[in-house]
Amino acid sequence: MFRLLLLLIIIVPALEIAVLILSGNVLGVWPTILLIIATGVLGAWLAKKEGLQALRLAQLQTQQGQLPSGVLLDGICILVGGVVLLTPGFITDAIGFFLLIPATRTIAKAFLLKLFHHMIKNGNFVIMTRK
Repeated sequence: MFRLLLLLIIIVPALEIAVLILSGNVLGVWPTILLIIATGVLGAWLAKKEGLQALRLAQLQTQQGQLPSGVLLDGICILVGGVVLLTPGFITDAIGFFLLIPATRTIAKAFLLKLFHHMIKNGNFVIMTRK
Protein backbone atom coordinates (compact mmCIF):
# COMPACT_ATOMS: atom_id res chain seq x y z
CA MET A 1 0.00 0.00 0.00
CA PHE A 2 2.87 2.37 0.83
CA ARG A 3 4.50 1.70 -2.53
CA LEU A 4 1.28 2.56 -4.35
CA LEU A 5 0.97 5.78 -2.36
CA LEU A 6 4.58 6.67 -3.11
CA LEU A 7 4.03 6.07 -6.82
CA LEU A 8 0.94 8.28 -6.74
CA ILE A 9 2.86 11.03 -4.96
CA ILE A 10 5.49 10.95 -7.70
CA ILE A 11 3.46 10.16 -10.83
CA VAL A 12 0.35 12.31 -10.34
CA PRO A 13 2.22 15.63 -9.96
CA ALA A 14 4.38 14.81 -12.99
CA LEU A 15 1.28 14.09 -15.07
CA GLU A 16 -0.39 17.24 -13.75
CA ILE A 17 2.57 19.36 -14.82
CA ALA A 18 2.52 17.78 -18.27
CA VAL A 19 -1.22 18.42 -18.69
CA LEU A 20 -0.87 22.01 -17.42
CA ILE A 21 1.96 22.69 -19.88
CA LEU A 22 -0.06 21.17 -22.71
CA SER A 23 -3.12 23.18 -21.70
CA GLY A 24 -1.03 26.35 -21.53
CA ASN A 25 0.27 25.72 -25.04
CA VAL A 26 -3.16 24.92 -26.49
CA LEU A 27 -5.43 27.34 -24.61
CA GLY A 28 -2.93 29.93 -23.47
CA VAL A 29 -1.60 30.81 -20.04
CA TRP A 30 -4.45 33.03 -18.81
CA PRO A 31 -7.30 30.77 -19.91
CA THR A 32 -5.54 27.86 -18.22
CA ILE A 33 -5.13 29.82 -14.98
CA LEU A 34 -8.76 30.97 -15.11
CA LEU A 35 -9.91 27.39 -15.74
CA ILE A 36 -7.94 26.16 -12.72
CA ILE A 37 -9.45 28.89 -10.53
CA ALA A 38 -12.97 28.20 -11.86
CA THR A 39 -12.73 24.47 -11.16
CA GLY A 40 -11.46 25.22 -7.66
CA VAL A 41 -14.35 27.58 -6.90
CA LEU A 42 -16.93 25.24 -8.42
CA GLY A 43 -15.42 22.31 -6.57
CA ALA A 44 -15.48 24.13 -3.22
CA TRP A 45 -19.14 25.07 -3.73
CA LEU A 46 -20.07 21.51 -4.72
CA ALA A 47 -18.12 20.01 -1.80
CA LYS A 48 -19.89 22.32 0.65
CA LYS A 49 -23.30 21.55 -0.84
CA GLU A 50 -22.80 17.78 -0.89
CA GLY A 51 -21.11 17.75 2.53
CA LEU A 52 -23.98 19.61 4.18
CA GLN A 53 -26.49 17.31 2.50
CA ALA A 54 -24.60 14.23 3.74
CA LEU A 55 -24.42 15.69 7.24
CA ARG A 56 -28.17 16.35 7.30
CA LEU A 57 -28.90 12.83 6.07
CA ALA A 58 -26.57 11.32 8.69
CA GLN A 59 -28.31 13.31 11.44
CA LEU A 60 -31.72 12.21 10.17
CA GLN A 61 -30.71 8.55 10.03
CA THR A 62 -29.18 8.76 13.51
CA GLN A 63 -32.35 10.34 14.91
CA GLN A 64 -34.34 7.46 13.43
CA GLY A 65 -32.05 4.93 15.11
CA GLN A 66 -30.34 3.84 11.90
CA LEU A 67 -26.62 3.44 11.37
CA PRO A 68 -25.57 5.98 8.70
CA SER A 69 -22.96 3.70 7.10
CA GLY A 70 -23.71 4.67 3.49
CA VAL A 71 -23.65 8.34 4.41
CA LEU A 72 -20.30 7.89 6.13
CA LEU A 73 -18.88 6.54 2.87
CA ASP A 74 -20.42 9.53 1.12
CA GLY A 75 -18.67 11.76 3.62
CA ILE A 76 -15.31 10.11 2.99
CA CYS A 77 -15.73 10.52 -0.77
CA ILE A 78 -16.83 14.15 -0.39
CA LEU A 79 -13.90 14.96 1.90
CA VAL A 80 -11.35 13.38 -0.41
CA GLY A 81 -12.99 14.92 -3.48
CA GLY A 82 -12.96 18.37 -1.89
CA VAL A 83 -9.32 18.12 -0.86
CA VAL A 84 -8.27 16.83 -4.27
CA LEU A 85 -10.14 19.67 -5.98
CA LEU A 86 -8.16 22.23 -3.99
CA THR A 87 -4.92 21.04 -5.58
CA PRO A 88 -4.27 22.71 -8.92
CA GLY A 89 -4.47 20.47 -11.94
CA PHE A 90 -6.94 18.93 -14.33
CA ILE A 91 -6.39 15.27 -13.46
CA THR A 92 -7.00 15.83 -9.75
CA ASP A 93 -9.99 18.02 -10.63
CA ALA A 94 -11.50 15.18 -12.66
CA ILE A 95 -10.99 12.79 -9.73
CA GLY A 96 -12.45 15.35 -7.31
CA PHE A 97 -15.56 15.93 -9.40
CA PHE A 98 -15.94 12.17 -9.82
CA LEU A 99 -16.04 11.83 -6.04
CA LEU A 100 -18.36 14.80 -5.51
CA ILE A 101 -21.07 14.12 -8.10
CA PRO A 102 -23.63 11.74 -6.52
CA ALA A 103 -24.15 9.64 -9.67
CA THR A 104 -20.46 8.82 -10.03
CA ARG A 105 -19.79 8.72 -6.30
CA THR A 106 -21.77 5.47 -6.09
CA ILE A 107 -19.03 3.80 -8.14
CA ALA A 108 -16.39 5.03 -5.68
CA LYS A 109 -18.51 3.90 -2.73
CA ALA A 110 -18.85 0.40 -4.21
CA PHE A 111 -15.07 0.29 -4.67
CA LEU A 112 -14.50 1.45 -1.07
CA LEU A 113 -16.89 -1.18 0.27
CA LYS A 114 -15.09 -3.87 -1.69
CA LEU A 115 -11.73 -2.58 -0.44
CA PHE A 116 -12.91 -2.49 3.19
CA HIS A 117 -14.33 -6.02 2.95
CA HIS A 118 -11.05 -7.24 1.46
CA MET A 119 -9.04 -5.54 4.22
CA ILE A 120 -11.29 -7.02 6.92
CA LYS A 121 -11.03 -10.47 5.35
CA ASN A 122 -7.22 -10.29 5.28
CA GLY A 123 -6.99 -8.99 8.84
CA ASN A 124 -5.59 -5.61 7.79
CA PHE A 125 -8.63 -3.81 9.17
CA VAL A 126 -10.13 -4.78 12.52
CA ILE A 127 -13.62 -3.87 13.68
CA MET A 128 -14.01 -3.57 17.44
CA THR A 129 -17.44 -3.66 18.99
CA ARG A 130 -18.51 -2.56 22.44
CA LYS A 131 -20.74 -4.79 24.51
